[in-house]
Amino acid sequence: MVLCQGGEAAAVPAAGGREPEVPLSREDGVGTGQPSLLSAAGTKKKKAACPGLGLFYTVLSAFLFSVASLFLKKIEDVHSVEVSAFRCVFQMAFVLPGLIYYKTGFLGPKGKRIFLFFRGFLGSSAMILLYYAFQVMPLADATVITFSSPVFTSLLAWIFLKEKYSIWDLLFTLFAITGVVLIARPPFLFGSNVTGIEGSYTDHLKGTIAAITSTVSAASTFVILRKVGKSVHYFLSIWYYAVIGLIGCVIALFVMNEWRLPYCGKDRVFLILIGLLGLGGQIFLTKALQMEKAGPVAIMKTMDVVFAFILQILFLNHLPTWWTVGGALCVVASSSGTAIRKWRQSLKKAKQNEI
Repeated sequence: MVLCQGGEAAAVPAAGGREPEVPLSREDGVGTGQPSLLSAAGTKKKKAACPGLGLFYTVLSAFLFSVASLFLKKIEDVHSVEVSAFRCVFQMAFVLPGLIYYKTGFLGPKGKRIFLFFRGFLGSSAMILLYYAFQVMPLADATVITFSSPVFTSLLAWIFLKEKYSIWDLLFTLFAITGVVLIARPPFLFGSNVTGIEGSYTDHLKGTIAAITSTVSAASTFVILRKVGKSVHYFLSIWYYAVIGLIGCVIALFVMNEWRLPYCGKDRVFLILIGLLGLGGQIFLTKALQMEKAGPVAIMKTMDVVFAFILQILFLNHLPTWWTVGGALCVVASSSGTAIRKWRQSLKKAKQNEI
């Protein structure tokens, strides 16, 4: 599984070997009350797929998410919770027409509402914590930590969904934890003189804790989505994420007395761009998962880390340390290994079903 910003919607499987649930398009005619497009021979017409287009969408999605994170770093005097509130508003504006179009309602099936609530709460919490981590620690460090999400998803799926957890999953988990430790560099292991961090070590440690908590929350979200399955439309899932996130953000802003409009016009533009880029990244990642197998998308999604390093060096003038590079290699290797293994399992299972 690969984490989208804030843990919403599109993801690839990190455990259980199942492919992501991709919504059917309107042209399929399934569930719309309209006939499918059939040829004279009675078979459905298929458009010729452009080779590699799904992977290109994945790279484009990674780039848009990375640029949105860069703009977040550039914003001054705006709390991460307020940025998250703006992001939720954009999500709601995008999802609302879809809810009306697909006639899904706003609450969902009665038996699934509790799952949708926790999906919204955990998903929005993951977004807020991630945005906070981006603000107080190096961009590349926070991005790398989020890539440990697949191994946490495997662990949580084993605990709550009774999915298989092998020795390989344990090995990938240890690799990811090692990478996070190399990035955090706790004083009891590395001493009190930690170099190459952004700002104070206290902020670096707070950002690391926030990023790890965000990753675990996002992993929990994906386990909930797997539990809910296809019984809930993905638009409704995102709707809960946006509404609960917005309510939580507004309450938190008033409690912390942090609500304020940016004084600088540049910051206001950045807020709008963060919402638009995040939405664009989500759309392209969803399209990629509709066109391409989950495994290749998960591997290509590691371009998030590459873009984060490049943007950090070019626009933030912050060279990553060798500790960060080593941690990134551990986490990316763990995430890629998990994706490749689950992808091979799904292909093997598909072949067995064909026999």
